[in-house]
Amino acid sequence: MSLINVTNLTFAYEGSYDNIFENASFQIDTDWKLGFSGRNGRGKTTFLNLLLGKYEYSGNISANVSFEYFPFHVENKKNNTLDVISDSFPDYIHWELMRELSLLKVSEDVLYRPFDSLSNGEQTKILLATLFLKENSFLLIDEPTNHLDRNGRKLVSDYLKTKSGFILVSHDRAFLDNCVDHILSINKTNIEIQKGNFSSWWENKARQDNFELAENEKLRKDIKRLSDSAKRTGNWSHEVEKTKNGTRNSGSKVDKGYIGHKAAKMMKRSKSIEQRQQSAINEKSKLLKNIENSDSLEISQLAFHKNQLAELNNISIFYGERMVCADISFTIEQGERISLSGKNGSGKSSIIKLICGEDISYTGTFRKDSQLQISYVSQDTSHLQGNLSDYAAENGIDESLFKSILRKLDFSRDQFEKDISAYSGGQKKKVLIAKSLSENVHLHIWDEPLNFIDIISRMQIEELLLEYSPTLIFVEHDSEFCENIATKTIEL
Repeated sequence: MSLINVTNLTFAYEGSYDNIFENASFQIDTDWKLGFSGRNGRGKTTFLNLLLGKYEYSGNISANVSFEYFPFHVENKKNNTLDVISDSFPDYIHWELMRELSLLKVSEDVLYRPFDSLSNGEQTKILLATLFLKENSFLLIDEPTNHLDRNGRKLVSDYLKTKSGFILVSHDRAFLDNCVDHILSINKTNIEIQKGNFSSWWENKARQDNFELAENEKLRKDIKRLSDSAKRTGNWSHEVEKTKNGTRNSGSKVDKGYIGHKAAKMMKRSKSIEQRQQSAINEKSKLLKNIENSDSLEISQLAFHKNQLAELNNISIFYGERMVCADISFTIEQGERISLSGKNGSGKSSIIKLICGEDISYTGTFRKDSQLQISYVSQDTSHLQGNLSDYAAENGIDESLFKSILRKLDFSRDQFEKDISAYSGGQKKKVLIAKSLSENVHLHIWDEPLNFIDIISRMQIEELLLEYSPTLIFVEHDSEFCENIATKTIEL
C-alpha cells in the first residue's frame, strides 16, 4: 500500500480564465478500487492527464507508483494481437496473460489474429488484461464501457471487482456499484472521496442536499427578518437625525448634540444589524454549493392519427450474403418505449436504419405510415461543428428551447460561445439529445444515446421519459436505464 498525495492542485487550460481545479487537496490509497464521478466537462479526463504528467500545473502530486492509462495507443493495429501486447509490455509472462484472458473469457486464438480484426469488446479486454499484468502500476481506466454490450459490461465489471489499484471513469451505475469500493467525485465547488460504491455515495449526497435545502430555507427566513429589522432601524435613525433641524414641542431650541448622539447610536445599531445580515448572507453562500442543476426537462411529442406507427413481421436483414438478424417481429404503438437488446453485431442498429428509411436489404414485411415523423440520434458525433445558434438554424429547431435543454443538462453559458467540435464526448451527445427533444416528431429513435453522458444527466433524461411518455425506440447498454425506461424489450 502507498499513497497518492494531491496538494493545492490548481489548473486551467491556456487562454481560459476559469480554473478547472483550484487548491484541491486529497489522498488516494493505491489499494482502492476508485470510481470517478462528475458531470461532463468538470475535469475527469483532465485530472487523469495531470496524473500522467501531460500538463503543467501548480500545487503538488506525489506518488510511488507508475500510472498506466486505458485505452493506451496501439501504434499498428494490423499487427497480431500478441505483438501488440509485446510492444506495450515486453516483459510479460505468458501464463499470467492466459490467466487474465481466462477471467475475461477471451479465447487464446484471439492472440494470433490482427488486432484490428477483433471486436471493440475484445480489444477492450485485451488492453485491460495487458495493463493489469504490469506490477507497481496504478491504472487510470477511462470509460471502458463505451464499446461493450450488456453482457460484456457485466464480465468486465466482475473482472475489475477482483482487482485493486485503479481509478475508473464510468457513467454506468450498475457497472460502478459492482466493482468499486470508493468514489472520487468532482463536485461544483470541491473534490471529495467517500468510501462505498456509487449508490451509497448518491444516497449520502441526496441526504446532504436535503439538509442544505432545509437549512437554506431557515436562513432565507432569517435574512428577511434581519433585512426588515435593519430597514426599520435605518428609518428610525434618519427620523431622529431630522429632528436636529426642528424644534421641541415647548418651542425651545432642540439640543442638536443630544439628538446627534442619539442618531449616531441608532445608526450604529442599524449598521450592526446590517453586518449581521451580511454575515447571514455569507453563511448562506456556503450552502447549496454542490447541489447539481437537475431541473426537469420538457418535450411535447406530436400525436399520431392512429395508434400503430409501424410493424415489422419476420424481418431478416442482410449485408451482401451475410445475414445479421433473422425473423424479427414487433409493432410500434404510441406511448411505447421499446428497448432493442442483444450482443454487439446482432442487428440492433440495422433494425433502426430500416425503420428510419435507409436503404437496407431485407426480407419479410415492414410497414410504416408515410406521414410518420422521426427524430434520430446516432452513435456518431464526429460531424458536429460550428456554433449552437447556427446548428439550431440549420436543423430548423427553436434555438431558445434547444439552449434551455442544454442549460438544464449542465451546459454553462460560456459553452454556448464555443465551437461544438471543441466539446467533450458527453457534451456532444447532449447536443444530439437536445436537438432530438426540440424536434416536432411522432417517434424518437436513439442509438446508444448515453455514451459519455454523466450519470446525473442520465437520471434527468430518465425522469423526462417517464413523465412525458414519448414513443421511443432505443439501443442502450446501461442496464439500469433500460430497466427503468423500457415498456417493451425486443431481444435480437
